Amino acid sequence: MTDATAKAPMARQRRGWSIADIVREYGVLLIIVLLLVVLTLLSDSFLTPRNLLNILNQSTPLFIVSCALTLVIIGGGFDLSTGAIFGVAAVSAAWIALNVDPYLAMVAAPLIGIVLGTINGVIITAFNVHSFLVTLATSLVYRGMAILVTNGKLIPVRIDEFAWLGRQKLDLGGGVAVNVAVIVMLVFMALIMFILNRTTLGRAIYAVGGNEEAALLSGIRTNLVKIITFAFSGGAAGLAGVITVSRLSMGEPQAGTGLEFEAIAAVILGGTSIMGGAGAIWRSMAGVLLLALIGNGFNILNVNPFFKDLTTGVIIVLAVALAAAGNRR
Repeated sequence: MTDATAKAPMARQRRGWSIADIVREYGVLLIIVLLLVVLTLLSDSFLTPRNLLNILNQSTPLFIVSCALTLVIIGGGFDLSTGAIFGVAAVSAAWIALNVDPYLAMVAAPLIGIVLGTINGVIITAFNVHSFLVTLATSLVYRGMAILVTNGKLIPVRIDEFAWLGRQKLDLGGGVAVNVAVIVMLVFMALIMFILNRTTLGRAIYAVGGNEEAALLSGIRTNLVKIITFAFSGGAAGLAGVITVSRLSMGEPQAGTGLEFEAIAAVILGGTSIMGGAGAIWRSMAGVLLLALIGNGFNILNVNPFFKDLTTGVIIVLAVALAAAGNRR
């Protein structure tokens, strides 16, 4: 954690917490609690183990991608290629499962994502180009690669061994079962949280995002740190891609379109600073959960999808406004 992020809570402790501070720090959690209460009152089928586990399962790919994207954003970067990497990994996994081996496909997809993410990081650091521009360009290239792999066609994969990752459930007892994909997501989230909060690499990521020049002068290999964060982002997109194609039993070149914007929205909603140097994994996970609750609630209540997008947009604007107000203070 950087000096700035460490001093902020100390400063608040000295002057006392105000309502504005609480809303700014934990606003996303307050909104989640409010949504839970409102949706529970409006629908008897909302607050049930089956529906809540279904929300987690459906949101697993977004949870995974947002988790790794948080590292990139805390490190001062931006990744617009995660959706395209998701697509490449998904169709590659489908092809490998169909033509080579289903278990190899599950391993290959995250590795393909790591390679593509690393390419992003290398280009950004080698040519000193802003990550926004680089990943915007590579997203077009990667999307073209996905179309080349499939020749623009769908790849059906009806193999039980491959469907295990996306469809298999573990019985928790009492008629409650959780998908294997959710377990994978929780393990991945715990790994990223450990790296960010308990390792030298995590401290370096905060330092690079907070003040890259100071981090460089202190001996941190800033370029390597950036490359690693983009490698994590690519690997997460690959993992999310293979989980999705395993669940749907279908690989398609346009898979993951718009996923990067949902992930960025979740990270911003959670309160991670878009300027870098400050943030937390739990914040991004809360942002994903908020988006998932909005979508699930509107589906249960059978509300026009337009209002879902409108509500999500308004909440994102409010989150950005609160963050900006906090920075000015």
